[in-house]
Amino acid sequence: MAEQILQIENVDPKDLYGPNDKYLDKVKALFPKLKIIARGDFIKVMGDEEEMEYFINRFEMLIVQLERKGKIEERDIEDVMKANSDLELQQKMSESDVLVFGRGGMPIRAITVNQKRMVTASEHKDLVFAIGPAGTGKTYTAVALAVRALKAKQVRRIILTRPAVEADEHLGFLPGDLKDKLDPYLQPLYDALRDMLPSAKLEGFMEDHTIEIAPLAFMRGRTLDHAFVILDEAQNATRSQLKMFLTRMGRSAKFIVTGDITQIDLPPHVPSGLPQAMEVLRDVKGIEFIMLDDKDVVRHKLVTDIINAYKKHIIIEENNDNVIASET
Repeated sequence: MAEQILQIENVDPKDLYGPNDKYLDKVKALFPKLKIIARGDFIKVMGDEEEMEYFINRFEMLIVQLERKGKIEERDIEDVMKANSDLELQQKMSESDVLVFGRGGMPIRAITVNQKRMVTASEHKDLVFAIGPAGTGKTYTAVALAVRALKAKQVRRIILTRPAVEADEHLGFLPGDLKDKLDPYLQPLYDALRDMLPSAKLEGFMEDHTIEIAPLAFMRGRTLDHAFVILDEAQNATRSQLKMFLTRMGRSAKFIVTGDITQIDLPPHVPSGLPQAMEVLRDVKGIEFIMLDDKDVVRHKLVTDIINAYKKHIIIEENNDNVIASET
């Protein structure tokens, strides 16, 4: 009689075994010829070697499903364990429009046309710019793509960065140490990650630097290999900062740059690097620009109305300035 020990990693065994071992008992019932003994993070399997290899293959896929969705149900056990072939198994496990399963198994998808274009562009290009107004899901979609790549082991780490630019507030007046002062600028990135990863797993990833969130200035001098890297709020990066960031790209890296050129918080005499980059890199192969607009807004309906109202106001102001200039 053959024997193997399978170690459970990256998931909580209690989630895998189910309440009162309900899921584990169901798995055992599907493999009556095997003796399956669970002890914490380890499962001992004894029986026919071919049957045992088949079981281990399917059980590992069940772990992958739990890791993707954050939870499993009895239906998942049926789908994974009873699939007639690996192809059928992959088809049952895949939901092509789901980027990642968030906390509680919530499916996170690209919703709008341009968000879907972001997904396609990221799958085929190593550097993507996603430019558009507030509320269009640029950051959220980019973080979902990064988490998906990490879970699929396409990258080894995620690096999320933002310029620490003061928007009418001053870092020096905020309480706490440097981390306390910088965290408010990075909060939207934390919020997105909390939607997509269980708290304990996110904390573990942060502690071992599998996921790193840092101000843009901390990127200088680094080479970012095997990483999914997102520069958020890129309109607040200076020309030299943005060039510095883009040249950090290492081997097997994916970069996404998000920004809104209508909300630049830099001092008036400091030009943003984002419009320049859009012009300079427009024809470079391997780079794609996705322009999002008010049709991509996924926040409250009023956000779309607010964006449109400001657009009209800016046009009116520009027309008035032109009239005054012509009269003088």
